[in-house]
Amino acid sequence: MIPRDFIQTLLSRVDIVDTIERYIPLKKAGSNYVARCPFHQEKSPSFSVSPVKQFYYCFGCGATGTAISFVMEYTGADFVETIEELASQVGLEVPQSQAHEFQQTKEQDQFTSLYDRCHTAMLYYREQLKLSAEAIEYLKNRGLSGEVAARFGLGFAPNQWRNLEGLSPVYSDNSWVDSGLVVQADEGKRYDRFRGRIMFPILNAKGQVIGFGGRVIKQDEPKYLNSPETAIFEKGHELYGLSQAKEAIRERSQVIVVEGYMDVVALSQWGVHYAVATLGTATTATHLQKLMRLARRIVFSFDGDKAGRRAAKRAFEVGLPLLQDGKEFTFLFLPEGEDPDSFIRVNGKEAFERKIEEALPFSEYFFEVIREDADIATMEGRAKVLTQAKTYLEQIKAPAMSMLLREAVAKQLGVSIDLVKSVVGEVKAVPTATRSPLVQRRDQPMSLAARMMVALIIDPSLLERCGYPGHTLKGQDEEALMTVVNLLREQSGTISPQGLLELLRGHDQFVLVEKAIRREWIALEHTPQEELDGFYQDGLLRLEDAYVATRVQELMKFSRERSLSELELVELQRLLSLKKKG
Repeated sequence: MIPRDFIQTLLSRVDIVDTIERYIPLKKAGSNYVARCPFHQEKSPSFSVSPVKQFYYCFGCGATGTAISFVMEYTGADFVETIEELASQVGLEVPQSQAHEFQQTKEQDQFTSLYDRCHTAMLYYREQLKLSAEAIEYLKNRGLSGEVAARFGLGFAPNQWRNLEGLSPVYSDNSWVDSGLVVQADEGKRYDRFRGRIMFPILNAKGQVIGFGGRVIKQDEPKYLNSPETAIFEKGHELYGLSQAKEAIRERSQVIVVEGYMDVVALSQWGVHYAVATLGTATTATHLQKLMRLARRIVFSFDGDKAGRRAAKRAFEVGLPLLQDGKEFTFLFLPEGEDPDSFIRVNGKEAFERKIEEALPFSEYFFEVIREDADIATMEGRAKVLTQAKTYLEQIKAPAMSMLLREAVAKQLGVSIDLVKSVVGEVKAVPTATRSPLVQRRDQPMSLAARMMVALIIDPSLLERCGYPGHTLKGQDEEALMTVVNLLREQSGTISPQGLLELLRGHDQFVLVEKAIRREWIALEHTPQEELDGFYQDGLLRLEDAYVATRVQELMKFSRERSLSELELVELQRLLSLKKKG
């Protein structure tokens, strides 16, 4: 819905140094700027930002990209949200098609009214907390300070049926019902959903209030009451405390997922600021995808009772297809009857963080799951374990972990790896286009086509000065190279490296392009112009030679199987002539 021309205009207005400095401090170092990389843990700066190329690059983890890439990776925002954010910073309005603009305006008006209702309610609940000695005493007894209550915007809903009626002359407005704050009874009467509860505002990635969780003070049911799903609030997409925890999660590259709002707030009170909670629902793939953008290690903390074990298994199953080599899922089970809130209040931060370090690795929990109710001393028990293992291993796409688990299964059961593979299946190769660039080995050589592609992105003018490939082989890298070539040939004027990269974002080969840039950008960026031209020109000749040799072999093979057509004979003669000249 966003025109390509607008994205190019936006990139020409946005300065990558200014953009990144909104999120992390940069320090001048020669012609570039440096910082400690926000995408992995490090002690000395390896993150470099080039104001000339308008690119960033990390020498440690290989993270690289444009201002758009940085905001998406750092904040977790999607592409459209990022474009809108950057456009607002430079005073541009994002154009839309008329039909889409009308629909978006209509939806935006609805969303705005719901955000306003939630924000107004939050301010009201916060004021009511200051006036309630009972609520204040409850929070003090739970060990919470005024500072942490303010950090999470805690409030109190008095135990009255229509508290919010006094906030607006339009209590009857449907937006109060649509926001989930007001319930409409069958007979048409309305009343507040939350009454007599400590209120926990739920924020989205932008820090807007989108819903609430409410906890009773006295013995009542349900203990926790959550906002229903609305146009701005989906439980399976949001995590309580993520807005407040994001910086701490990035700093430690670790996040702990707990079950309750109070757990998050209590842990923060004790200095554990990297905790989030699911919102009365099981862990979802969307939850994990959000957290995996921010952290290398995800720790699931559940009660040791049956309900906690069920929640852990659910998180385990959801995480199977998302698992990546280089990322960790671990499982922390506290003693039965304990939760993070109670444990840290009694034992303190250090004891709790020791528990985190002792959390069960994914691989160990994997064996707990597949060996459940199975006696591996018997043949029947081992067969049951193999069947269970097959169910889960088929879902794991991380190649190293998948292979190691197969070997571990064989060792635990005392059978051969060949037997395990015959039952479970071989490790499936992950297509390059879907493999995470973060787990690509940095010591694997890139193909000539991939390096030429990066050279073109660094210096698009190479195409005009040196020409473009004629025939190439039919590999993935060659296809990606030709995609870049064709995009450049379509441009009526000059294009910047960051502009070209953003044009590629919607293509199937984008992940492959990103991987190549992570590997080759620094080496090629610092290559003198004359040498870069020479490398590219030599590459054109080598690509042509490789194509000629391969095509000659193909035609010769055809000639042994059947008579070549007239066109094929002419082609073979021409290629043999070129090969002879070469």
